[in-house]
Amino acid sequence: MTQDEMKKAAGWAALEYVQAGSIVGVGTGSTVNHFIDALATMKKEIKGAVSSSVASTEKLKELGIPVFECNDVFSLDVYVDGADEINAKNEMIKGGGAALTREKIVAAISEKFICIVDDTKQVDVLGQFPLPVEVIPMARSYVARELVKLGGDPAYREGVVTDNGNMILDVHNMQITNAKELEDKINSLAGVVTVGLFAHRGADVLLVGSPDGVKKFD
Repeated sequence: MTQDEMKKAAGWAALEYVQAGSIVGVGTGSTVNHFIDALATMKKEIKGAVSSSVASTEKLKELGIPVFECNDVFSLDVYVDGADEINAKNEMIKGGGAALTREKIVAAISEKFICIVDDTKQVDVLGQFPLPVEVIPMARSYVARELVKLGGDPAYREGVVTDNGNMILDVHNMQITNAKELEDKINSLAGVVTVGLFAHRGADVLLVGSPDGVKKFD
């Protein structure tokens, strides 16, 4: 089974958690694209979706799924999204696609967070994947210096502007053993919009596509 086939298996497995008549939170990325394809098979049974990125919004609309603004929705039953890394506590690094802030917002209003990944994303310790931090442009250098003090090696993600008009710093060479504490420290820095650590709001259910099928962790 290829990596993409494992992603597809996890994406389609998440359809089990979608309730008829609901508005579904939809994340961003290659695994989520498979979920959107699956969601389209029951588009007449749901009200629509709230999307965490422009790219996902465009795909949803192309498939005929209505997209609601986050501000117009009080809460969501379920949010389905991927991760760049996830540990045994279902804490994640997200933001490889630069949509981390919107993903955090949609996750925050959702009753249940379903994370869909292939088995290469499971790790014992977070940090091998560079940790994304969305920053306001004028704060880039200051935040980078502070991230060095926290033990990281930040690099500006050149040519990338988030859907919010900001920049991304990718922090390399971190061994993240206390994800909640680090999330708080980075989020407290002036000029940081948010860090791509999803520790305080981790996944409620993890669906992992593997050569042996989809494995569930909660």
